[in-house]
Amino acid sequence: MALNRPPRIGFMGTPDFALKILQALFEASYSIVGVYTQPPRPVGRGYKVIASPVQKFAEDHHLPVFCPKTLKSEEAQEEWQALNLDVAIVAAYGLILPKEILEAPKKGALNVHASLLPRWRGAAPIQRAILEGDKETGITIMKMDIGLDTGDIVSMKKMALTPKMTTPLLFEKLATLGAEALLEVLPAYLEGTIKPVPQPKEGVTYAKKLEKSEGLLNWNLPASALDQQVRALNPWPGTWFDVGVDRIKVLEAEIIAGSFLEAPGTIIDERLTIICKEGALRPLKVQKIGKAPLSTHEFLRGYQFLSKHLPHDTI
Repeated sequence: MALNRPPRIGFMGTPDFALKILQALFEASYSIVGVYTQPPRPVGRGYKVIASPVQKFAEDHHLPVFCPKTLKSEEAQEEWQALNLDVAIVAAYGLILPKEILEAPKKGALNVHASLLPRWRGAAPIQRAILEGDKETGITIMKMDIGLDTGDIVSMKKMALTPKMTTPLLFEKLATLGAEALLEVLPAYLEGTIKPVPQPKEGVTYAKKLEKSEGLLNWNLPASALDQQVRALNPWPGTWFDVGVDRIKVLEAEIIAGSFLEAPGTIIDERLTIICKEGALRPLKVQKIGKAPLSTHEFLRGYQFLSKHLPHDTI
């Protein structure tokens, strides 16, 4: 049934990815009657409490902001229900939405998810797509249910993944694509002229949360896999190898093709080219923990490797 008045929209999101979606709704003059975001958290060495990008935008534009620590309490659910929403828009919120929250808006909740579902359900779809060498990714607008990204699909937009794609760049591109996809489909969804379709049962994968330990570079892997690791896991958790007590982060790298006789983990030239199981990886920008990032050329001016063989505990 079509609405005969401006729809009442609730927005739920936290990081910059979500901010792009909120900005698009605001600039399209939708009536955003409540913005939900995670509470401010301490950040950095000084542990200064910082509001999320979504909270800052909402406050700057005089939108009602709510920062509950959980949505499972009766108080939080009553507060949400009192907004009398037509639809909720969710993008990288970070809190579990109970059934009571999902069912409160008249037309449910739409999630802007950064993958082509059912591939990469879960917490880190952008990083996992790069890490696994996917050739394409995209945005899925999904009607949420109580499962983990299992809801019916409202629309999709695809994009190619280039061999040089990094996580920060893909975040930006998918946020823009997500905003476009949402604005294209939202009017028809609110009018009831779009029927969501179930996700395919085949091709389900899960984008588990990133772990810090995933950043250790293993020279017994192909250079292509390590290149994907560098592009996917920076800025967090980062990628690195250890030399004695020194941890050297690799911020950017390139693949050097070819067959090499030396063992994986061997440094073969003065450009810090390191042999891998297949091919070699050449770091382009590195950082010693506690120091500023440097080009590899600058770094090697002040750092000497005592052996051309990297320690066995890194391979």
